[in-house]
Parts: sequence; structure tokens; C-alpha cells
Amino acid sequence: MHPADVIARRLRSHRLAAPAPTVADAAAHMLATQGQEFWGGRWALAARTAGNPSVRDVDAAFDRGEIVRSWTMRGTIHIVPARDLGTVLSVTGDRQFRSAAATHRREGLDAREFARAERIALGALAGGGRLSRRELFEVLEQGGVSTAGQRGYHVLVGLSVRGLVCQGPVVPREGGPTREQYIVRTDEWLSDVATPADPLAEMFARFIASHGPAGARDFAWWSGLPLGQARLAAAAAADRLELVDETPEPVWIAAGSAPRRSATASAVLALPPFEEYFISYADRTVPCAPEFLRAVGPGLNGIVRPIIVADGTIVGVWAHSLAVGRHANDPVPELFVPGVVPDEEVAAALDRYRTFITA
Repeated sequence: MHPADVIARRLRSHRLAAPAPTVADAAAHMLATQGQEFWGGRWALAARTAGNPSVRDVDAAFDRGEIVRSWTMRGTIHIVPARDLGTVLSVTGDRQFRSAAATHRREGLDAREFARAERIALGALAGGGRLSRRELFEVLEQGGVSTAGQRGYHVLVGLSVRGLVCQGPVVPREGGPTREQYIVRTDEWLSDVATPADPLAEMFARFIASHGPAGARDFAWWSGLPLGQARLAAAAAADRLELVDETPEPVWIAAGSAPRRSATASAVLALPPFEEYFISYADRTVPCAPEFLRAVGPGLNGIVRPIIVADGTIVGVWAHSLAVGRHANDPVPELFVPGVVPDEEVAAALDRYRTFITA
């Protein structure tokens, strides 16, 4: 496919040019939206939703149990539809847990220690309980499981990738948008659970629907699965895909009609850090010129910066503080080539974000 055609189709696949009706619909379409920066993951969904929802609207979807947040792939935290969390972890959870074996040994987290942590955590959360991360760590400490250093974090991730707990309703924060969520038991919080016949094929088909045109290498990177398993997934999902290119490797889109471009879709977008439109592909030079890749990231610290996109091309980055009081300040843009996009269009894109985070 011609790069311009790839960009046009991806903008619609990502719902950036064809917004979903609700936040829950946007999350369901994306399946897994990268969200280690909590504000960024929420903005990623809002940017894909019609009607300019606020951060409060996204938080309400968490509080209703429509979406949750957990370590679903590559040891990285994503926002997923609550009903699909089990499907994703059935494919990726064991691999994630095994990949952390060296860390677990270093931290002294063997099977007996995880069993103790599981018993304590699930007991404390039973009956609809919810705990902040700090509160959960206190409970673990009281039960004899040390959370010193990074140990508590690795315990929490271990319990999460095994599908025992997840991050659900938001923790209120006075004077600014919340930065964390309550931890809950998945068996109690997830009231509607999807059970596809082939979870791996389901994941691949959903990835192509939300990220296509894309191929098996893209899915392998995105999911953290081996390339051979990604190719098996593509074969299993073939009846839901349309092959659009075979050189140098097969590239697919979802079979059937794509989301239609909205007449009111903005050509210039301010998108969050770790944005799916950029980071989800083995080759990121389709939306971003090679000479600007390092400016976006990942940098030496692993951070991928918020991006400014014009007609599907990344033209700059931007910054904003979420500190109490400072979250109402104007975001600051940094275009790679000054003047490549009119200032007023960049300002309008950033203002949409500012309205989202301050409403």
C-alpha cells in the first residue's frame, strides 16, 4: 500500500478520524490502550470518542466497571474493556509472569511467597473491597510480605498478570485529576466476561481492526508474543481479515467496511505519551520521519513523548504538567519544523486536551 493510503486507513482504524460513540466503545474497539501514564491512557480514549468527553467522563467508565487497567502485554500497563481482560491475559499472562523470573528470584518472590501474597490480598479485597496501592502494600506488610524497594510493585504485577486483581475505580484527588486507581479482585469486579473460542485469533483480529493496515510483526511487537505465534494468530483469524499487501510481508485490514471518517474530525491532533498510533508498530517511520524518531522516543529513560499529528504525520511533541494547580496551565508545543502547521490549529488541538483535563 502507498504510505498515504496506510495513514488514511490507520487514522480511521484508530478512531482518530472516526470517533467512537462512547468511551467504552472506544476502549472496546482498541482492545488494549497503552496507559502507564494514567492521564495519557485516558486522553487516548477521549481523543477517540465523539463529543469531547472530559477526564471525569473517562473516570466514570472506570467507576462503572466498563474499563479497567492492568499489565496486559510486554509487562506494560494498558486500559482494556473489563470483559476482555481475561481474554488478553489468557494469551499473555503466563508469558509475562515467566519473563519476570529473574526479577522474582532477585526479590525473593518464590511460589510460596506469591501464594502468601495472594491469600492476603484476596482476603483483604473480598466482599467488594478496594484498596489504593499504598493501602494494599500496608496490608501485605502486616501479613508478613515485604514490599520494600520495588518488591511491592513486583508482587502487584505478579498478581495482576495472573488475573487475580486489576485497577478499577479511580482514587479521588483534591485539586486536580486523579493519578491512581483502587485495586480490586477481578472475580468480583468483572461482572461480564468474554469467552471467545480462540482468544489468540480474537486478539489478532481486534488488533488489525484497531491498528490496521498492519502485519504479524506489528502484532508480535504490540502483544509481546513470538513472531511464530503471531503468524499462527493471523492464520487463525483469516476469515475476519482482508489481505491488502504481500510485499515484503502480508499486511491486513479488517474485513468489511471500515469506520467512516467523521466530517468534523480534526486534521491536527494532540495525542498522549505512548500513543498507540505511533508505538504499536515494528516500523514507526510511516507516521514519523526517521530523523524525528528520537525526538518522540523511546528515549534513554524509556519515555515516549506526547505527539502532535497533522493529517496523520507526526510533526511535533508537546508537554504538560499534571501537578495540582498546574494542570490548568497551557500545554507547550514543540514543532519539529517551525511553521509546518498553522499556530492556531496547534493551539486548537492542545486546547481540546486542556478542556479535557480541566473539565
